[in-house]
Parts: sequence; structure tokens; C-alpha cells
Amino acid sequence: MQLNGIFIVADLNTEVAIKIRDINLRFDPKLAASRQPHVTITGSSGAGPIPPTVDVADIETMLRPIAQSTAPMQLRFGKPQRFLQSEIVVLPLDPHGELRRLHDRIVSSGIPFARARFTFTPHCTLSLYPTLTPETARHLLSVRIDDEVTINRIDVYHTNDPQPARKLLELPLTGEASRN
Repeated sequence: MQLNGIFIVADLNTEVAIKIRDINLRFDPKLAASRQPHVTITGSSGAGPIPPTVDVADIETMLRPIAQSTAPMQLRFGKPQRFLQSEIVVLPLDPHGELRRLHDRIVSSGIPFARARFTFTPHCTLSLYPTLTPETARHLLSVRIDDEVTINRIDVYHTNDPQPARKLLELPLTGEASRN
């Protein structure tokens, strides 16, 4: 399936990203060459991609207030799993809580999204392209990333396979943390 759409993600820029990138380089060099490690917010689950004809200025107008009112978040990855029983291996995140609220605010912002193929399943991809051997699958599924991951911005990319994704917009999350 060829993709041509706009995705909203959170690029990872911490020690966790370095660990994930090392895994990508070892097990999926094509993925490592095309994107830095990131958490997918919209485009693959919960909301489909934004059509590539949507103006970036319009996307920014709708996303900026959300980014300005959302505090950076500290999250933890779960154990690796196959994404919906496919060959894709991901590190899942809790689909509830802060990340879910951010996703829902983006989806209800007025930005036009294509229909989602899957329910919201936030994740970071470890392996996307190769067919897994039993040994590779065992290794990937045994990976543990115990460090917290910081989500402190949202990034908007145009993906038009087979070309590398192109960053269109980056917005820092600058809201205040809620006091519970």
C-alpha cells in the first residue's frame, strides 16, 4: 500500500530515541533511513492521514492552540508487540490519559482526516518493512525500554512513499502541567 498523506507524530529526541534508533538500524535499516524514532499521534490509528492537499498554514492554525495548552508529558512504553497481528513490531503506549486527550483534541480540531483503519493505538515502531524470521521476532519482542519518554512537541510530516517523509511543521507543547 502506497501512502500519500500528512501525519502528526511526536519525534523522540532523548536517550530513548538513541536506543530505538539502534534497534531500527539493526533490524529495519529502511525504517531507520526514512524517519527518526517517533510516536504516531494521527495517521495510522484513531484518525487516518490528513489529505496532502490541506494547506499547512491551516493545519498550524488549528494545532497551535492545542500545542500551547498541552503540557509536555512523561510516558512509558509497554512490552513490544506485533501491531494487530502483523509483521510490524511496536512499543505500545497507554491509549488512555494525556496522550489520548492530545489525540482526541487534534482529531476534533477541524483538521480533515481520512478514515482510520484501526482504533487509537499509540506506539513507536521498532520494525516496519522486513518479514520477520522467528529469531528476529523473538529478539524484537524481548526488547525492554524502561526509561520514561518525553513528549514535548508535535511534528507534522508529509509522507509520500517511497520518498522520505518531509517535515512540514513543529510545534512545542508549552502548556502547564495539571495539578492533581
